[in-house]
Amino acid sequence: MNLDFKGRVAIVTGAGGGLGRQHALALAARGAKVVVNDLGGARDGSGGSLSAAESVVAEIRSAGGEAIANGASVTDFEAVQAMVQQAVDTWGRVDILVNNAGILRDKSFAKMEIADFRTVVDVHLMGAVHCCKAVWPHMTEQKYGRILMTTSSSGLYGNFGQSNYGAAKLALVGLMQTLALEGAKNNIHVNSLAPTAATRMTEGLMPEAVLAALKPEAVVPAMLVLVSEGAPTRTTLCAGAGSVEAAHITLTQGAWIGLDANAPETLAANLRQVLARAGDMVPESGAAQGSQEVTRALAQLGGR
Repeated sequence: MNLDFKGRVAIVTGAGGGLGRQHALALAARGAKVVVNDLGGARDGSGGSLSAAESVVAEIRSAGGEAIANGASVTDFEAVQAMVQQAVDTWGRVDILVNNAGILRDKSFAKMEIADFRTVVDVHLMGAVHCCKAVWPHMTEQKYGRILMTTSSSGLYGNFGQSNYGAAKLALVGLMQTLALEGAKNNIHVNSLAPTAATRMTEGLMPEAVLAALKPEAVVPAMLVLVSEGAPTRTTLCAGAGSVEAAHITLTQGAWIGLDANAPETLAANLRQVLARAGDMVPESGAAQGSQEVTRALAQLGGR
């Protein structure tokens, strides 16, 4: 696997600090030309300033790399399109998109305002949709692209007080699944990364000793692999504190319940078998679920 990014052009959103900054610095250090995007807002998404992005650009340039700053909000599709055009006008192409921009507005679901739910979904999910949509025609034309979604354990497994964040983060995995299928013929690989890192987003959520062990730099190797020329596709890696794991959405072997009036009772009696993990699989696409169900149904009904 080649982890040399010379000649590649990367866009990293939310790259003015924390994990995004580390992603931008690492890509630039390995030869990529980088658009450092950051709205410069607070953790809840309010405010805005280009100074954070410009600071990271200065770091990259001082180390001998190439970078430009961009302050577009990922929630503004026209601004995102202009950002992608800025990359193309400057360097002639765009090869890598790291969707990293995000905000937090944590509260228990009972206390959460709908506006706070919608805003978090707009930034994380629609922000990634906007960026993917803007780079897609360029990647399709050049028949090369690497896109990374930043998901989260809160989306994969849930976390108290983060219903908005968790919903948006798992939605990104669903977006990855389909974009990876649609992009395959044009060598566009789409993956997801669930980081555990001490950043502005996690301040106050964990003890200081734990945060000290979770340096953002520890997540970077997984990012580099997932956007490299030899990257897999439809892969979700989890990374933090020096460890890397893979997360999968699997389908169990299940059981045939039938269609008669007693089907609910039959399901209740066989629920343990339906939930059993032995022999579970990672489907190649959503069609696998229906295929398994129809195949089993035909076998059962054909035997009568």
